[in-house]
Amino acid sequence: MIRKIITTAALIVGLALPAMADPLAKDVFGQFRSASQGAAVSIGYYSQGCGQGFQQLPETGPSWQAMRLSRNRNWGHPELVSFLVGLSQAAQQAGWRGLYIGDMSQPRGGPMVSGHASHQMGLDADIWMLPPQSLSLTPSQRESISSVSVVAGGGTQLSQYWNPGHMAIMRAAARDPRVERIFTDPVAKVAMCQMETGNRSWLRKVRPLNGHDYHFHVRLTCPKGSICRTQDPPPSGDGCEEAREWIRNRIDPSRVKPVPPDPNYRHPRSYRMSEMPSQCQTVAAAP
Repeated sequence: MIRKIITTAALIVGLALPAMADPLAKDVFGQFRSASQGAAVSIGYYSQGCGQGFQQLPETGPSWQAMRLSRNRNWGHPELVSFLVGLSQAAQQAGWRGLYIGDMSQPRGGPMVSGHASHQMGLDADIWMLPPQSLSLTPSQRESISSVSVVAGGGTQLSQYWNPGHMAIMRAAARDPRVERIFTDPVAKVAMCQMETGNRSWLRKVRPLNGHDYHFHVRLTCPKGSICRTQDPPPSGDGCEEAREWIRNRIDPSRVKPVPPDPNYRHPRSYRMSEMPSQCQTVAAAP
């Protein structure tokens, strides 16, 4: 029913738009300060989508703080908000005070004016590697404080900031059936591969990715009632050898075969509204 209503409304809105009214989607979705009304729906794909009925993660809770509040990116599908609250409680059980939570999504999702290619459907969140020392930071402190890298040695070994809590928190996240993937630096992935002595099945969801040493990125699956394009499942196995290969390639870059750039690639910030899922027109036009 939700899908039918949104699709029908999108067609009406689309007919009403002038032929030349095709702004950049990042400019449209970047201007919203609040979510659209209606049932919670994630629409499209992680890097080409939007969402209706998002919730705002409270700026501060008993086990978390949202960071970089000026960005207004502490929004997401209610499933994401619920997940993050639960994960922050798991962090306390792991010996941390809670979690510092970075970017989620904009109030209505969509491409952002800066930064991420994904985070568009309200199903992605960045979680800082910095164990909180305080859960009473002021808004200005949340703008100036920085996370820490768990990787050192030119990207080949753990830094002094790694502690067992990092693994416990990522393991708790990966074991949640709502989680699709977790992205972290391959050094952190290999460390967890070495540390795990029990059931290793959760490691399959943990995928190595550059640029994820100061935070790890959690991605949820498409919630019930949403309109998502499904992502391929992670490769079979625990993925540990793949992460080791990433590190070997860092040590000796000559092992890596050059890959020509994709001439058709475009960053999602270049998408125009006409290139977004049709239902996103409705989300953008809603009160």
